[in-house]
Amino acid sequence: MRALLLALGVLTCMPAHALSTAAQEFMSISKELEPAQCEKRRLRREIALAEVEQRPADIKKLRARFAALDKDKKVARLERRLAELEPRLARSSDPEDLDAVSRQQREAFYRCE
Repeated sequence: MRALLLALGVLTCMPAHALSTAAQEFMSISKELEPAQCEKRRLRREIALAEVEQRPADIKKLRARFAALDKDKKVARLERRLAELEPRLARSSDPEDLDAVSRQQREAFYRCE
């Protein structure tokens, strides 16, 4: 009886299910890309505002900064890898994968604000 209780206690303390390797890699890369993604999001808002306010000089500068972010080799390489992982993640048999990725992306979105 004591062994059964001990085994039950150990099992309840262990995590129920770990994330797949694709989900772990996706989340790791997303975390690494977070500053660049935040900057891109900010620049998109500023470009839209400059277009509405008809400030062509600002639009040109902002688009140039956005293009520079897109040309960054490290950022481009990581974004390509995310694009490769995304279909694998969508097909994942682990229901926790998408929940964990979604939670991380929501938290990142609010950290950018």
